[in-house]
Amino acid sequence: MDLKTATAIRRLRLVSAPEAISFLLLLVCSVLKRTTDFNAVPVMGPVHGALFVLYVIFWADAWNRTKWSSNTAALYFVLSVLPAGGFFAERRLRREAEDAVIASRARQKGVVGA
Repeated sequence: MDLKTATAIRRLRLVSAPEAISFLLLLVCSVLKRTTDFNAVPVMGPVHGALFVLYVIFWADAWNRTKWSSNTAALYFVLSVLPAGGFFAERRLRREAEDAVIASRARQKGVVGA
């Protein structure tokens, strides 16, 4: 894995958890708006929207650089629209990056089949 690919995956990982948190907070704010006088939706809506747009941009860049299959790319996109999906995406992306580092080190040491 080259440096640009690793950076693309890292950026996607870094934005996935905050995007998931903002989505959950937006859902809580929406419920509170309808059940109480508290209305934070005008604040949380744009925050979540900006984080979601960043996620989609970083997702597209990571897909382009990693050459994921359509199923893998679709999985990461679907995880972005589920309330807690960003946490699962972050965990899978972390594992993927760690596996790529291990494979890269094995190739450098000349281990066969890595």
